[in-house]
Amino acid sequence: MKIAIVGATGLVGQVMQQVLTERKIHADEWLLVASQRSAGKKLSWEGKEYTLITNKEAVEAKPDIAIFSAGGSVSLEWAPKFAEIGCYVIDNSSAWRMDPTKKLIVPEINGDQLTKEDKIIANPNCSTIQMVLALSGIHRKYGLNRLVISTYQSYSGTGSVAVRQYNTERDNKEAKGEDRAYPHPIFANCIPHCDVFLDNDYTKEEMKLVNETQKILSDEHIKITATAVRVPVNGGHSESVNVELNTTFEINDIRTLLAATPGVVVMDDLANNYYPTPLHAHHKDDVFVGRIRRDDSVENGLNLWIVSDNLRKGAATNAVQIAEKIISRFF
Repeated sequence: MKIAIVGATGLVGQVMQQVLTERKIHADEWLLVASQRSAGKKLSWEGKEYTLITNKEAVEAKPDIAIFSAGGSVSLEWAPKFAEIGCYVIDNSSAWRMDPTKKLIVPEINGDQLTKEDKIIANPNCSTIQMVLALSGIHRKYGLNRLVISTYQSYSGTGSVAVRQYNTERDNKEAKGEDRAYPHPIFANCIPHCDVFLDNDYTKEEMKLVNETQKILSDEHIKITATAVRVPVNGGHSESVNVELNTTFEINDIRTLLAATPGVVVMDDLANNYYPTPLHAHHKDDVFVGRIRRDDSVENGLNLWIVSDNLRKGAATNAVQIAEKIISRFF
């Protein structure tokens, strides 16, 4: 078994190495892949030193699985080249998510859809993964009619540049040039601007929540609107999700469905101030759900508060879980 990590030096790539270690994924050979300018440098992992290699060198080494977290342009160029040699590519970027010929996978929901022929597999957006995992069991039983989503997303989701901007501003300095990811300060601030603005005045992040949710849950009739906000939090994404179901429901049944969903933990004891926060979710793989309550302003209305570590279940852990599915089924 030969596994490549493409984008090994990035934020998600580093977390991916932690998750692979924790989940005891075995490979006879690991290929740690980085950009041309980082190739040849050394990287330590699990007490061993690796030499970073280029994508070209990685393809020539013929890995069985390649987990990509190197950006959309790299994925568009190199994922097909890895796939051509029979490698299974798990891609963290948005490059392939809405391609109708590619599967968009959250293993607990639709991992069984994977076939041997699926050589390029898309990992969903971080904010989408945690939400659809929480909603999947509810959707199967009651059907989702409409979602109104407000996100509170960690600056870590933007990458290392955003982390540098936050740290610079925290130290009472002005972030400039390569240390600036946002058009406004992120320290002690909220920015209603995740990713780029599109022609419809929504951001790309907001439309990911719309399009990816419909694709993963195989239901293009779900009506969805979203506002995505970047917040000065390091540790996880939080989401306020207002749900309209297709049929009447009992609130206790919603709690039961959530608790029975693999990877979901219910934290909902208001008397003891027990509800999820990103600080609690940090460094964990679960999706945490609380503030579960009926919305009486609409028919069949429900409110949920959903929190998860965006670098783990929102990216690295989900990708590694896809790799586990591939290894167990096809090797």
